[in-house]
Amino acid sequence: MDSKKIGTFIAVNRKKKGLTQEQLGEKLGVSNKTISRWENGNYMPDLSLLEPLSKELEISLNELLAGEKIEKEKVVEYSEQNLISAIDYSDRKIKYEHKKIAAFMIGIGIVICICSFTVFPSESSWGSIYSIVGLILIVAGAYKALNPLSLLKKNLISLCLFLTILSNFLIADYVGVTQFKQTPIYRYKTTTVFKENKLIEYSNLFYNVYRINADTPNEYYLIDRKKQYDINTVPTSPFNQDISAIEHLLQYQSKYVGDNSNTGHLISSLPFSEYGYVFEIDSENCGVIINYHFTDWYNNEHLYTEKGLMYNAVSMFALIDNLEYITFNFSGSSFSITRDNILKNYPNYNEILNGGKIDIENFHQYVDQKINDHSFVLNIIKLFETN
Repeated sequence: MDSKKIGTFIAVNRKKKGLTQEQLGEKLGVSNKTISRWENGNYMPDLSLLEPLSKELEISLNELLAGEKIEKEKVVEYSEQNLISAIDYSDRKIKYEHKKIAAFMIGIGIVICICSFTVFPSESSWGSIYSIVGLILIVAGAYKALNPLSLLKKNLISLCLFLTILSNFLIADYVGVTQFKQTPIYRYKTTTVFKENKLIEYSNLFYNVYRINADTPNEYYLIDRKKQYDINTVPTSPFNQDISAIEHLLQYQSKYVGDNSNTGHLISSLPFSEYGYVFEIDSENCGVIINYHFTDWYNNEHLYTEKGLMYNAVSMFALIDNLEYITFNFSGSSFSITRDNILKNYPNYNEILNGGKIDIENFHQYVDQKINDHSFVLNIIKLFETN
């Protein structure tokens, strides 16, 4: 069907009837803008309006579809052509409507998926639910858009699309966990326990995430890709391992304590620095005096101060070759320790410094894994002189 020709024919016959576009629209239950679009050839009348329109214009349906007056001897010929054109138009109209619905479903699905990753906090399980809802809408829209294809092809393409998008979602979630320290959106279980600090386990099909010291300044994440731990066996530290772990401290290894900048960076990466401090270097005796801005009993639940003193002392002596003593001053008291005392009395200290270099595995074994052994920590604290 030629929409331009039909539109011109509608306009001619409307004017013959002495009707305005608004008047014709009122009779058909449409707006004058709709009539204008018909007459301009921009749109075709809906199939349901063809018969009422032809009656109002006092022309045959055959003539309306042909867009011209038809002589009696050509009625049959035009009827066949118009029937074929009408069927073709209906088919195209249906396909167009299917595409619009499919595009709408895909668009809504994409918006829901974006919102599931950006609007909902990562601690909420609603993000994963809405992302799956959005994914289903996207795939359903794509399935509808694939109508011309066979059922087998539609199913295969839709399944591949579903798995591809879901895989990308899982990868994006993993990147968020590993790079931005977010809790996993896709998880089937969340377990919370209170040991020395709040510990949360997020169980994912492919890995587990442990949020250690949750909601404290020393919060950090441990990603268990091998699933070798559970909520009761995962190794924990009272300190923020994203900052204070020996792997991060190695960059501050130095031969001389007099390197003020390096020593300052090292102290700022160790426990207690979160409360603020100032330090001074005793160059003559190769010592460091650190004055912390809090009292030693202020945040000493589960021996936090004793653990921090032990960790800081061992780390600093291992990392700075000529450091001979450290004094830790708090508002309430003071603790001093010498390298000689650590060398003689800290168990397996020589194995931590294997051949003059820090052995990371031994550090974990003889320092990190001893942090939560209260009897061990209390014995090490006896090495410190207190005031």
